[in-house]
Amino acid sequence: MSRTDERFPDPARRASAEPHGHGLRLCAWDAESDADVEAWFRGRTDPEFQRWNTPLMLDGSPEGARESLRQRAESDMEGKTVAFRVTDAESGVTLGHVGLSGIDGFMRRAVVGYWVLPEARGRRVATRALDLAARWAFAELDIHRLELDHAVGHAVSCRIAERCGFPYEGTLRGAAFEQGRHDAFRDAHLHARLATDPGPAGI
Repeated sequence: MSRTDERFPDPARRASAEPHGHGLRLCAWDAESDADVEAWFRGRTDPEFQRWNTPLMLDGSPEGARESLRQRAESDMEGKTVAFRVTDAESGVTLGHVGLSGIDGFMRRAVVGYWVLPEARGRRVATRALDLAARWAFAELDIHRLELDHAVGHAVSCRIAERCGFPYEGTLRGAAFEQGRHDAFRDAHLHARLATDPGPAGI
């Protein structure tokens, strides 16, 4: 089964759906918007983000960020990924990112990841966005199993995952890059949420 199978909404429909709830709205990123490029650049070059992730940002410049967004949009159009800009539902201000990758239509499985801009932290933005994206993936993509992994030691991500209904399932050996490197690896914690799991309360 491919992402062109009829139970998977086409990219145009996905982009127009704009999942919303918990005071948030999930929108498509726009590589031609300077504001979107600036937010993408700040989020992915933030020291706290880079402490736990090793992104492929091309040359690490704002123009590299724009090209990165364009490549992500192409990947979305091909059905390989889904990227959402997390915004405040009332003001439209960008708060962060949540997205799906590794989408497997046959096994109905995908991987979810997210980041939050520094000024939006401490407001449960990640938890609310993660739950919103999970509910959307289950309903719109017919995903059954949604996985989340993070580098061992990232206690905040562990708490967010557990709070959002993604229980810890085990440790993946050598599943993540070491900070700032593509030639060394570190272990990661695996969390997952099933479409049949009860939704988290109190988000």
